[in-house]
Amino acid sequence: MKWFKSLLRAAHAFGRARQGVAATEFAMIAPLMFSLYFGVTELTDALIVDTRVTRAASTAADLVAQDTSVTNAEMTNIFNAIDKIMFPYLAPQTKVVVSSLVEGSNGTFKVAWSSAHNTTPRAVNSLVSVPAGLVATGGSVIYSEVTHPYTSPAGELIYGTINLTDSFYSRPRRVAKVGRTVN
Repeated sequence: MKWFKSLLRAAHAFGRARQGVAATEFAMIAPLMFSLYFGVTELTDALIVDTRVTRAASTAADLVAQDTSVTNAEMTNIFNAIDKIMFPYLAPQTKVVVSSLVEGSNGTFKVAWSSAHNTTPRAVNSLVSVPAGLVATGGSVIYSEVTHPYTSPAGELIYGTINLTDSFYSRPRRVAKVGRTVN
């Protein structure tokens, strides 16, 4: 029984001791706090890139929809503008496809022309799904698609690459159908 009493005294003394409590609490909480901090910064960075992808998609469709006919030089300028929107993220990884969709038979939409940056364009006359009520009968719409592979600078070992994608529809403003001049 003597050993039990000395064990109780030692446990009681350990419970009353206050030396090193702050260091112990810090050691327990620090990994959680560091994980939370880096998680929030990674989430913020991913949201910034996602916002830029959305802005790039809307800008590409909007710029083409303002014109009556788009030339190769104008498409190059539009793609350069998209690269500037995506800066400082790697522009060569950003894939952009801008297409003019015209209504076909039975409410289907076909690709009249398509241009692409860092990827291949859509095939002419291929079918594309368009939300109902977006385009008036016999009309057209400019459809842009942007994809950017997001790789976290610090979290590559955790989740790898995430493809951030957005698309945007814009009605032509000055003509019924925006043309494409190849020069």
